[in-house]
Amino acid sequence: MEKMSKTVSFSSVSSISNLSSLPSFNSLPASQLKQTFSQSMMEEALESAETIIKKWDPNSQSYTKIISMFRNSRKEAKEFIRCIRDLRRAMHFLVSQDSKSDKLVLAQNLMQIGMSTLEKEFFQILSSNRDHLDPDSASGQSTISSNSEFEVVMENDDDDVEDAALKKAGESISQVEKASALVMSDLKVIAETMIRCGYGKECIKSYKLIRKSIVDEGLHLLGIEKVKTSQFQKMDWGVLEHMIKNWIKAAKIGVTTLFRGEKLLCDHVFSASITIGQSSFNQIAKEAGLNLFMFPELVASKEKKPHHERIFKLMDLYAAISDLWPDIEMIFSFDSLASVKTIVLSTLKKLKDSIHTCLREFEVTIHKDSSKELTPQGGVHKLTRTTMSFISSLSEYSRVLSEILAENPLKRNTRLLEYYFTAPILEDEHVNNHAFSVYLASLILVFLCKLDTKAESYKDVSLSYIFLVNNLQFVVVTVRSTRLKSLLGDDWLTKHEAKLRSYAAKYEIAAWTNVFASLPAKTSTKLSPEEAATCFKRFHASFAGAYMKQSSCDIEDAKLRDELKVSIARKLVPEYRKFYEKYLLMLRQDRNIEMLVSFKPDNLENYLSDLFHGTAIISGSSHSASSSCCSIGCVKN
Repeated sequence: MEKMSKTVSFSSVSSISNLSSLPSFNSLPASQLKQTFSQSMMEEALESAETIIKKWDPNSQSYTKIISMFRNSRKEAKEFIRCIRDLRRAMHFLVSQDSKSDKLVLAQNLMQIGMSTLEKEFFQILSSNRDHLDPDSASGQSTISSNSEFEVVMENDDDDVEDAALKKAGESISQVEKASALVMSDLKVIAETMIRCGYGKECIKSYKLIRKSIVDEGLHLLGIEKVKTSQFQKMDWGVLEHMIKNWIKAAKIGVTTLFRGEKLLCDHVFSASITIGQSSFNQIAKEAGLNLFMFPELVASKEKKPHHERIFKLMDLYAAISDLWPDIEMIFSFDSLASVKTIVLSTLKKLKDSIHTCLREFEVTIHKDSSKELTPQGGVHKLTRTTMSFISSLSEYSRVLSEILAENPLKRNTRLLEYYFTAPILEDEHVNNHAFSVYLASLILVFLCKLDTKAESYKDVSLSYIFLVNNLQFVVVTVRSTRLKSLLGDDWLTKHEAKLRSYAAKYEIAAWTNVFASLPAKTSTKLSPEEAATCFKRFHASFAGAYMKQSSCDIEDAKLRDELKVSIARKLVPEYRKFYEKYLLMLRQDRNIEMLVSFKPDNLENYLSDLFHGTAIISGSSHSASSSCCSIGCVKN
């Protein structure tokens, strides 16, 4: 529909018929009239006017039974307009000579007949050329669906079909614009003539009657209907979401095509009198404009504390109205239409307040979240998924939220934020996103603090770090893969990736320190067979305990999972290999060597590969951790 609005863009009409180029009908001073308009010219003008005007008088015997003068013969229409012009000049001359002249009475009667004829012509042109004056149509038919069908064709992947549609539409546009130019020219010259002859009221009566019905019909076809406040308050939000989506589409067409086209048409037709043009457009568009913008006003006023999930539809509504504001301000520029602009500005203000409330409510929701449900494997928490989904969705509305937060930023601990976050400079952006970037960073900080609190619920320290690793990784990946990256910047990512590595390192310490410590220190002297056997037992026991526990942990991100495995293996396998190769020969004579040395260094990485998949490796018996590891080791070897 938006693409087709160019079809009848009244500002693009450039060809004007000959009728519009007639001389001005401005009144001349009586002294000048005497000099320029002689007695003989006056009599000639009256005689000519009587012949031509009575030809189109239904009560005259010479009446030509033709529906429309302008449709039948543009030459005769032009002659009729010239006749009225000359008659008006003759009347001015007669008034200056003898205000009680019989000829003046005749001239007045002829003028009344002429004005009645032009009034009828004006009405007929308006009523019979709706297709050429209807800003909603590009196909010559006053329907909304025709434009929608054209849009569907435009989106077709078949280039041949699209080219053909464009060519056909272009031809249609050309024809309609040409016809529209002629019709507009006729209306303009009639209105100009009647206004300057003192018959403006009779002219605009027909115009307002027909054009108001077209505007009202246009809104109806767009689905804009009056909604009672009592009914609106009872509507379910799910229904309102659908209505908001439809209203946004309808409003764009209504403002940029319907109202804008009507304003330009009205300005063109009544260019002879700005006052009359304003009055006409006021009576045509005021009620319809208020009706159009009543819906978003009701939405904005529906709830004083809307749920934070409703913020996205509210922002869609705000963005749509903001985008239309320049057109609204231009179209409804008259003082008499101030109420339309007032309701729009009021709606924008209420939407801003509601959006602000939603942001505060969302932050409160994070603070108050008291869910104790933690995954036993230390996986990504439900709150992390929902929070980051919400925040990443917010980032798509940077223009709206930057504007709102720049005007009214949420209260924050400024000193803490300055230490924690430096907003990036976005040179390519048309909007200053600083306030929005700071808000997003602070919101994520609030959430990460909440995660720290939840991590404390794990009794096992190593599992709490797995939880932090998983959830912070989810946050970082979300930021890196969405618009949040440009809003938060590379410094933010660098800091949080460093924090992620810190959590991973603390996890290794908490989970594997006993395993690392079970091997002899590098500085220790050579061990005896008994000491070596004890060391092997200690290593196997500590590794079995860590292995069984950490096998049940879950790290969802494959890359992070592999990196952590490699990090543990690099620290553990080389040290065990040195110990194994140094003391294995010493224990070969031991009958229980299989219990002491249950796996080879080459297979140690195989054990570590089982980690972080969220599935515990459980032995078939209820033996000690050491025997369980031996059972596993037999399988691995």
